[in-house]
Amino acid sequence: MTKTNNPKCRFCGTKLECTFVDLGMSPLCESYLSSNHLNQMEPFYPLHVYVCTNCFLVQLEAYVSPEHIFTDYAYFSSYSDSWLAHAKAYTDQMTDRFPIDERSLVVEVASNDGYLLQYFVQKGVPVLGIEPAANVAPEAVKRGVPTLVKFFGTETARELTAAGKQADLLLGNNVLAQVPDLNDFVAGMKILLKPRGVITMEFPHLQRLMEENQFDTIYHEHFSYFSLLTAEKIFAAHGLTLFDVEELPTHGGSLRIFARHADDSLHPVTSRIGELRAREERLGYVQIETYSRFADQVKETKRKLLEFLIQAKRSGKQIAGYGAPGKGNTLLNYCSIRTDFIDYTVDRNPHKHGKFLPGTRIPIYPPDQIRITQPDYLLILPWNLKQEIMQQNAFIRDWGGKFVVPIPEVKVYS
Repeated sequence: MTKTNNPKCRFCGTKLECTFVDLGMSPLCESYLSSNHLNQMEPFYPLHVYVCTNCFLVQLEAYVSPEHIFTDYAYFSSYSDSWLAHAKAYTDQMTDRFPIDERSLVVEVASNDGYLLQYFVQKGVPVLGIEPAANVAPEAVKRGVPTLVKFFGTETARELTAAGKQADLLLGNNVLAQVPDLNDFVAGMKILLKPRGVITMEFPHLQRLMEENQFDTIYHEHFSYFSLLTAEKIFAAHGLTLFDVEELPTHGGSLRIFARHADDSLHPVTSRIGELRAREERLGYVQIETYSRFADQVKETKRKLLEFLIQAKRSGKQIAGYGAPGKGNTLLNYCSIRTDFIDYTVDRNPHKHGKFLPGTRIPIYPPDQIRITQPDYLLILPWNLKQEIMQQNAFIRDWGGKFVVPIPEVKVYS
């Protein structure tokens, strides 16, 4: 049933009337609870995702401001070894492909704890991080990464440009999805980029999200979900041309897009842009019917996970979680999985220890808890890091423990 007060598309302004998927009510996925908040009310918001019938941008309504979500943020990028390796490889690739040296300026938007820019610093390249989370930015400074504690948009871009700072390389990893005002953000990148500069942005690819039932990557902190086709439209509207694209395995399948000023002929458009554009068109990403099929896939994934958990608990098995990521909180809340199924979860991030998952109130412990309780199953919530996690926790096999990966569907690894 269509709501009468539907929101408008955050890019093109079209009234949103087509549902992509409705995941019910859910708390903010990074709002971990301390023990003294367990008896207090917790805010839940609709996790109702729309698709624009004009530009095909998949999006959530912004119920909470970015300031509320990101000013004090519990996610620190450096706790994932594979993500650090990804960041270092990116740094090597950029310095090999583009003339990035000690005379350049590399700017990262949403630079987190300096996980990436630290590798440019090691190469002697001047850098600037822009990070709104005041609790995270000091960790970047410790790594030698100068960090501006601000949200990015046209205002910040103009301030930096007026101070003589423009980027030779302007990058953002997994930030484009977290921007409610897309037009202001992309316009800001246009302002901050030098005439011959390059932008790279990484974000989860909508095609992979849909094909592999990655509905748990949908949460309030992620406002938008992109195909290449839609990303091209957004950047073109602000005088920026996508000239290359890479398909990456990160976060269940991501795109890394390369952009430049529209009038910059130094970087010709590669064949990869045309090939991916043609594939998305062939797969129906310009037809609304393609998007309407996703909701049924999500319901079936939920049923299969609950069937496994119910059978395991009836057999007397103990189940623990691994990780406390945003995607895990979407999965657990949508599937109504609480301590009746999962005794606890663990996380390497000490900022989460002693706290509880939002909504489900599942306690978070340090990873040592696994050895203490020896669960029969370890449910991997950040499934995009499953290889790294299974390698780090291979010791559970000593007592016959097994790993469970919930997405794209339940799979048990001995």
